[in-house]
Amino acid sequence: MLDLVTSERSEAKPEGLAGLSERRADPAPGADIPRSTPRAFTTRRLPRAWMRYSIPSPARPRPGDLVLARVASIGQHRTLHLPSGRRRTLFVGDEVIVAFGDRYAPDQFEARIPERLGTCHLVASGGVASEALSWNEKMRRPTAIHTLAYVGRKRDGRPLNVADNALALAPATIPPPVPVIAVAGTAMNAGKTTVAAQLTRGLRRLGERPAFAKVTGTGSSGDPFLLADAGANPVLDFTDLGFVSTFQLDADTVAAIFRSLVMHASAGGATVVVVEVADGLYQRETAALLASACFRETVGGLLFAASDAMGAAAGAQWLAERNLPILGVTGTLTSAPLQIHEAGEATGHSILRTADLAEAAIAGKLLATVGA
Repeated sequence: MLDLVTSERSEAKPEGLAGLSERRADPAPGADIPRSTPRAFTTRRLPRAWMRYSIPSPARPRPGDLVLARVASIGQHRTLHLPSGRRRTLFVGDEVIVAFGDRYAPDQFEARIPERLGTCHLVASGGVASEALSWNEKMRRPTAIHTLAYVGRKRDGRPLNVADNALALAPATIPPPVPVIAVAGTAMNAGKTTVAAQLTRGLRRLGERPAFAKVTGTGSSGDPFLLADAGANPVLDFTDLGFVSTFQLDADTVAAIFRSLVMHASAGGATVVVVEVADGLYQRETAALLASACFRETVGGLLFAASDAMGAAAGAQWLAERNLPILGVTGTLTSAPLQIHEAGEATGHSILRTADLAEAAIAGKLLATVGA
């Protein structure tokens, strides 16, 4: 939970590692890690005092393991998101604490956790160390890092993991105590998070106490802080449950994350929970979650974000085939009047301008539908 809320596959290798290693020695086993070493947003739930010692180990990195890394070359990601939300500019030679994780992002990077410490990449500014396998041609080359040592609390050879201080998973038998409105979309950058933020504003103006939970994706501070600014309280995501990324997780685990975030989000007095499911309907983990009985039984209604009318029509059909209640179509397509007209004719659903979701009257109608 955010502190501010509650109070072409490429064989190319990163450049610049050899010379950098020659200029600075790697940490000795058990060496202290300076308290001034910046740490990433993905590590925020772990007390800084725990991050004491470097632990070189032959073990294969696990998802969520904390690692001390040195920046070797600057590429796409030029900043590191800190737990405070500040974006710290990165320089070659900087040492930072990040976490291992996979990534699925069609507009950015596909990445998998490497088999050992050494050369890899920073594939998300939230602090995700991984090996980039492919990337969108609009992206620069990934920022190269050299993972030096695991980060541990004690000199016992065991690295810290983001799961070490995570919120508990909720039992499967507890029903959600408040209405749940979900936001899904055709793909990355269809406008889902903006939709969630505007709806949150509308619910606040209505006098409700909305909470927000991002169920899937890759750890980053941008979305949580945007929803906090919009008025959601609490704001949670999968990293609060000990997952740097939800890519490659099995369907049962993703369902457990969804159920648990809804329970934790509603526990602090929220009257409605807004849930965002990342990426698009064809992404494996997203598709499995939306098709699950757990999702259908929990969500009272769904706003569907799309960037064009054809995507909206295909998505609406996909959702209808799985008996998911569509409250309306929205997203980036609503910036174009012609797309609004086309989408309305193609889907038969209400087309809701993203900005209009911030109006109390619109939010009230949606909430009344969900509560009916």
